[in-house]
Amino acid sequence: MPSDAAARRIRFRDMLASGRLIVAPGAHNGLSASMIDRTGHACIYMTGSGVANGLTGKADVGLLTMTEMAMMARFVVEASGVPVIADADNGYGNAVNVIRTVREYEAAGVTALHLEDQVIPKRCGSIAGKAVVPAEEMAGKIRAATDARQDANLVIIARTDARGAVDLDDAIRRGQIYAEAGADMIFPDALLSVEEYARFAAEVPGPKVFNMGGYARKRTTPKLPLAEVAAMGYAVVLFPLASIRAGIRAEWDMLNGLRERGTEHEIEHLADLDGHPVENWYEFTGISDVRALEEKYLPEDDVAARYAGGAGHRPGDV
Repeated sequence: MPSDAAARRIRFRDMLASGRLIVAPGAHNGLSASMIDRTGHACIYMTGSGVANGLTGKADVGLLTMTEMAMMARFVVEASGVPVIADADNGYGNAVNVIRTVREYEAAGVTALHLEDQVIPKRCGSIAGKAVVPAEEMAGKIRAATDARQDANLVIIARTDARGAVDLDDAIRRGQIYAEAGADMIFPDALLSVEEYARFAAEVPGPKVFNMGGYARKRTTPKLPLAEVAAMGYAVVLFPLASIRAGIRAEWDMLNGLRERGTEHEIEHLADLDGHPVENWYEFTGISDVRALEEKYLPEDDVAARYAGGAGHRPGDV
């Protein structure tokens, strides 16, 4: 019987083989991963930018270490039950460093991971000012990654940022080289038009990833209907920061309302949540699961005594 992580990798391989477009919303922590799973999505993308923004409060410019990213990957995997594609940045070094990166991410239980060809320090792919390593160096990192994995079903994705750093022709050339080096999928980041995405898909072999990213006011990458993305030949589409930006907007508005109106603002907010899944926050975040574990593993009399006279929200109450 395969482990849970191994089963997810087999499931993801089957999803790829089906030919149906895989949609992966971005998660930046365990709670967001849980929500993606609970709202019925079949795949999760652990967004590097979202993790960097959420943990540091700063821009995605290579501030996080491999250890921090692998830790978050573990949280994302454990909070969900669906395949997880994880951002592994540029592998946090050369091909030798990539070996440890792959092993740490694999141990965290991810289904797939992507490595990019940016220099260190890297930056968010949709932001100007990027530079890339030689294609031959990146090909060596891909070979190291595929050799390092213990589970042959762990999907190694090679991302190229060459469109922003050089030009489209170089991005296509690199995609072809990375596929030849053994990458399971190719990920062209931050292309600038429908035509560029279509040309890349036509000229680079194997399954490919489409990043529905770019979150500046002035768009730098196109937002396309999913049917059009699938028709081009892409296998996976990512929505990296869509949910975190929506959540931060709501948080921003709430905080401004509290500053301006105090408790009255939260009372109105609570009224708007009537019947919503997040209305009962303690239940939404799993306190009833904790109570069930207590009843399963702790002495029955101790659990009964703990809840008999205790005040506050009682797990299971609506």
